[in-house]
Amino acid sequence: MRAGEPFPTELVEFGPPSAVPLFAGGGPDAWDRDLRERGWILKEGNRWSLWYTGSNPDRDPVRRLGLATSTDGLNWTRSQANPLVRDAWVEDVCVVRHAGWYRMFAEGEHDIAHLLVSCDRIRWQRCGPLDIRLAAGGPIPDGPRGTPAVWLDRGTWHLFYERMDRGVWLATSRDGRVFTNVSDEPVLACGPDPADLHAIAVDQIVRHAGRYYAFYHASTDLVHWTKYPGNPLLPVDPAAPKRSSATLVHDGKRFRLYTTHPDVRVRFGVHAHAARR
Repeated sequence: MRAGEPFPTELVEFGPPSAVPLFAGGGPDAWDRDLRERGWILKEGNRWSLWYTGSNPDRDPVRRLGLATSTDGLNWTRSQANPLVRDAWVEDVCVVRHAGWYRMFAEGEHDIAHLLVSCDRIRWQRCGPLDIRLAAGGPIPDGPRGTPAVWLDRGTWHLFYERMDRGVWLATSRDGRVFTNVSDEPVLACGPDPADLHAIAVDQIVRHAGRYYAFYHASTDLVHWTKYPGNPLLPVDPAAPKRSSATLVHDGKRFRLYTTHPDVRVRFGVHAHAARR
């Protein structure tokens, strides 16, 4: 990456997707016949964890949480404890490890963001919907507040959430439970380019070489964002137009870009590069 380059090649240039899924639905009668929305991949040493949402509308409408593990991020094994939360709707998950605990920010039924916590990645305690306030302190209007993407920075939790995919708002918190909008206007708006003209949501926030990046964008302060001029980063594949929901993971040598909807596939970065915060 050249000094001052806002969009480094290691974050935007990836090879083709894996020809076959690394991980897919569990079969026609399984609770996770269909994989849904954004999954989350976390690498801790040689242990890779993939939290995902499975559903089977022929059995019931609930979308449930599952876990698969791997030693290389390529070969995955379902947890015998699946589904991890049997009686609640959990999708579009984002997991942050902090102070020995895992915090999962996810969509619940009706696209309402909620929080779950775990000490072991498997057993999750439900903590209820996120309390999101307007900048002046009052509650935000009723309605969806989904696809929560969270970044913890120097003791402050930054929550990016969308409302019916019409924009992305930013709210912050000191305790990770009560969030207050930085502004009551979106920090990321739809358009004007065709790729995001009608809907927008953030999948993941990363920090690399002194800048913040949103998959979906670059920023120096988490509030003001510049869209990558080469968007869409992943070209539309006519054979799989719904392949989406990206997660970026550094494997020790290069970045990998995973997509988790409607199955899990990976693209390897073209350029080997160390991860730098």
